[in-house]
This record gives sequence, structure tokens and C-alpha cells, in this order.
Amino acid sequence: MEFKDYYAILGIEHNATQDEVKRAYRKLARKYHPDINKAADAEQRFKEIGEAYEVLQDIEKRAAYDKFGTNWQAGEEFKPPPDWDTGFEFQGGGYTQADASQFSDFFESLFGGRSEFSHRESFEEHPSFYGRGQDLHAKIIISLEDSFHGSKQTLTLQRPSVDAHGHVFTSPHTLQVTIPKGVTEGQRIRLEGQGGSGRGKGANGDLYLEITLALHPYFTVDKRDLMLTLPITPWEAALGATVQVPTLGGTVELKIPPNAQTGKKMRLKGRGLCSAKVSGDQYVTLAIMTPRPKSSEDRELYRKMAEAMPFNPRRHLGVTA
Repeated sequence: MEFKDYYAILGIEHNATQDEVKRAYRKLARKYHPDINKAADAEQRFKEIGEAYEVLQDIEKRAAYDKFGTNWQAGEEFKPPPDWDTGFEFQGGGYTQADASQFSDFFESLFGGRSEFSHRESFEEHPSFYGRGQDLHAKIIISLEDSFHGSKQTLTLQRPSVDAHGHVFTSPHTLQVTIPKGVTEGQRIRLEGQGGSGRGKGANGDLYLEITLALHPYFTVDKRDLMLTLPITPWEAALGATVQVPTLGGTVELKIPPNAQTGKKMRLKGRGLCSAKVSGDQYVTLAIMTPRPKSSEDRELYRKMAEAMPFNPRRHLGVTA
């Protein structure tokens, strides 16, 4: 997927005001409109101009897009970094100028997932008008430990605005947030009254925080269940053993049955992400690790094992050695 330089497409500088964005779009849209321009590439250029305007005229999309800075050149191979838009507040989402089919894969990879949110509403400027503020949405990253135990955090989000000269800027929005115990990937926390300001005496909107779980060095997550690969020794697998296993709630003991094999899955009930109403489990997958022989004595021990316990694990494949 190629990176698109929306500023270059509109022929403007990165510090252009919102009025300059609008003027550049109108000029180019007239020039390349397919009803006027019969050049072979006019329709494609018209679509690119519309896509660039879709992003740069929207102060929230523009502020998030500007996060990439000038490190990327148009046409370079591009893949959005994971959770690149975490911490930005958005009012609405996907498509305000055209439908999804008119936008590139590049746009879709950045902003397509926000089309579920309601579009902006326009309010009439009148002293007696009362209007509820817009709901805002933002992604936040929390640790598995925060989800498992629940926590209270101070978060600083970025709220895009336009200054008196028409330039887009972001200002910090600091919040005290309670992370509920057992919250999962994709769930949203509603903060009442922390959204956009109301008009007149209208109430403020709400802020919805969408949860993203940070990668963990040991565990992977499947909805509410936690997955852990547990290394064990050949003798623990063969003879059975009681071993210690890490969980998010602390170390517990797990009884491994004799003759266990790599891939065997064992469940620790209730050790996953548990809320007040729903519980998750932790699943432990065994992986037999063979010690590396470091001396002649170690190698001799392996030879004696081979002689004393002849074993062909490939017999089911129809081979004899």
C-alpha cells in the first residue's frame, strides 16, 4: 500500500490554514472535474483531490494524519503502525464528502473503521439555541494487568482545534479514568459530560474510550481467555510433576500428568479476564524443551537413554528410523 501525501495532492504547505485547504480544493476540483476535463487521468486526479480534502478539511483527521509528519514520501510502501491513532479524540468518522468506494486503501486503513460513528451535526448560531455537545471517541491502550485487576489512571488525550488564524492544533485533555475490572479489547468506557461542549445551556456530550490491550510478554488474549505456552522438561512430561505457572493474579501450582506431550492444553478456571458478570479462563499449552548437551557426560547420558528406551516417534508416518 502506497503512502499518500495529501498536502502535495492539493499543492499546499503543511502549515496551511483551513481556508487555504478549502480554496486549494475548490480550484483543483474545478480544474479536474470529469465533466470539464477530458484528460485520461482527470477522473483519477479528481478522486485523489476529493480524498485529500476529506482528510485535511476535517481537523480531527488532519491532526491524526499529521502525526506521521514528513517522514513518509508519496508512493512509498506504507503500513500504519499499530494503534497509530491512539490518544486522539474524534467526533465522527468515516465519510463526509463521498462514499467508501471512492477512497483508496490508504484512506480506508487509517479512517475507514470510524464510519460506525455518527456524523457531525451543524447547529444554528443563535443566542437562544440549546444544543447538546457532540460525543467524542478515542482509543486508549491499557495493560492486561489493568484489565485483570481494574485500575484508576490519569490519561492525557489530544483534542484537535482551530486557532484564530485557521491553523489546526491539538491541546491536551487530561482525565481521571476508572478502568473496570475485566474490560476487554474493543469495549468502550463512557465518560459522561467529557465530550464536546454544548451550545447555549445545552449539556456537554460524552466521551467514549475504546479499549486496546497492550501486547504482553507471556500471555495472548482470546476474548476473555488468556493463553500461555509453558515450557517443561522431558522428565516432567514423562513422570508427571507439579510446577509453578504465572497468572495475572500471581503464581499458582499446576499438576502435570505423567506421559504429557507437547501441545497438551490445560485449563486454569477463572484465571482469565473476569468482570462482575462474566468470567474468563487461562489455558496453558505444554511445550517440552530438550536440554542441550554441554559436555561429553551429557552426550553419553543421551546415548544411554536411547539404548535403554528405544522409541520411534515417526512410526505413524510409515518410517522405521
